[in-house]
Formats: sequence, structure tokens, C-alpha cells
Amino acid sequence: MSQTLSVAPEKMLRSICLQLFFCYTVSASYFKEDPPPRPSCPAACVSRSDFNELQKKLDQLDAKLKENIEITEDLKRRANSKVAFTAVLGRTGRVGPFKTDRFLVYKRVITNLGHGYNPKTGIFTAPFAGFYYFAFFYHAGGECESILYLYRNYQLIVMSSDHDTRHDHADNGGNSVVLYLGKGDRVYVCLAANTHVWGSFYHTTFTGFLLYPH
Repeated sequence: MSQTLSVAPEKMLRSICLQLFFCYTVSASYFKEDPPPRPSCPAACVSRSDFNELQKKLDQLDAKLKENIEITEDLKRRANSKVAFTAVLGRTGRVGPFKTDRFLVYKRVITNLGHGYNPKTGIFTAPFAGFYYFAFFYHAGGECESILYLYRNYQLIVMSSDHDTRHDHADNGGNSVVLYLGKGDRVYVCLAANTHVWGSFYHTTFTGFLLYPH
């Protein structure tokens, strides 16, 4: 009985070893062969390609949309930024001479689109940044000198003048300029000290308008 029991474990051990050897042999022969091909995924690859193309088109549409929005806003700004004025002195007779330089206050307003010109002060204040055109003209008697200055804020930009003469009974003059103005910048005309202009019959004028906003 004891012999039988002692032999059985040996047989079992031999059987297990044979099984392990068989498994090892099969595994080795399997992995010596070429590995199985990877499963291809053409549908997934095509989907990713389509996604990239779609993303590219969306980016282009987004850029175009932003460009159109900027153009629309610019057109709205241009439509709402109409500025133009003309005013005349509207005073009877001669204006000046004075001992110091004086603002010329053009009290009679002919046009004031955008309400940039103030007839109480004679000053134009830019409601929008942009490029503006300004012009001033005057009439004066020849017996006294006439000098007019156009200022942007405190900076002299252009002027016009005429010397007195005994042989010239009347003078006309003026000047014009294109200026860039920031919002709130001021433009006005000054009469130089000891000079004069004529205020009657709408000879002496001040004009300005916005060429295009910036």
C-alpha cells in the first residue's frame, strides 16, 4: 500500500512536467512566426481626416465672420459720424482791432451737422477721431492790417494776413488745411492783436467737415 502511494506522486509529477513542456513548445513555435497583422481601421482614419478638414473650414469661416463684423462696425461708425459746419461772424461793421489776440466767434450758424461747432465760443470740438478739412475766409478794409490764425488746441496750424495800404480799399483772404483730430481736440480761429476783419454781409466765414473717421 505504501509503495503504491509513493509511486503515484512520481507519476503525477511526470505528467505535470510533460504538460508544461508541451505548452512551452507550442508557445515557442507560435511566437517564432510573424506576429499577426494589426487590425486596420480605415473608417476611423477617414473620420479623423474629415474632422481635420472640417476644423480647417470652420477656422476659415470664423476668420471671415470676424472680418465681416469689423467691416460692418466700420460702416456703422462712418454712417453715424457725419460732421460738417459753416458759420459766419454775423456782426455789423468792423471787428477789431483789439490790444490782444481774440477768438473770432462766428455767431450765425448756417450748418452744424454733428453739433461740433459752438457758436457761443467759436470753437469746434471734434466728436470723432479722424481727418478733417477746415477753411476760413475774411473780408477787411485796406486801412488796417488783417491777420488770422487757425489753431488746433494750442498749436498754430495755418494763418492768413494782409498788410494795410493807402491804395487798397478792401482786402479778402483765407486759408485751408486738412488735419487729423483726436476725439475732443479743438479747432478755432483767432484775430491777431491790432488787426481787424469785416463782419457785415457774411464775408467772414469758418467751415469744417469730417473727411473720414479713423
